[in-house]
Amino acid sequence: MKIAVAMSGGVDSSVAALLLKNMGHEVVGITAKILLCADMDGCEPRYDVCCSPESMNAAREIARSFSFPHVLVDVEEDFSREIIDPFCREYLAGRTPSPCIHCNARIKFRKLVEFAASLGCEKLATGHYARLGLTESGR
Repeated sequence: MKIAVAMSGGVDSSVAALLLKNMGHEVVGITAKILLCADMDGCEPRYDVCCSPESMNAAREIARSFSFPHVLVDVEEDFSREIIDPFCREYLAGRTPSPCIHCNARIKFRKLVEFAASLGCEKLATGHYARLGLTESGR
């Protein structure tokens, strides 16, 4: 089965991709390119946050290391319109918005599922909500 894996460049999504590949699935790594702020005055990209240039490069390198393709999905316009603009309106109205909740639902999952389908993938996997357990040996 052809499965897209939403890759953050972190351990959980990387392990999910490797497990699926080892199970015999055709894996395609996909990473959302959200907002790099390269064209904004006074804006410097952060490298220690979700969807940073560093994390995108890490995802690409992991895919290369395990011999499966990796694609960046440009969702900058959608992110700005659906996450940043409403965040600013809420913040200016004196409320404390939670952009990550909306980003997960509207960008990371909806847009990535759509993109995965356009690649011919039957499913989208993530490293979210991994269940940890012990083996019989206690490890």
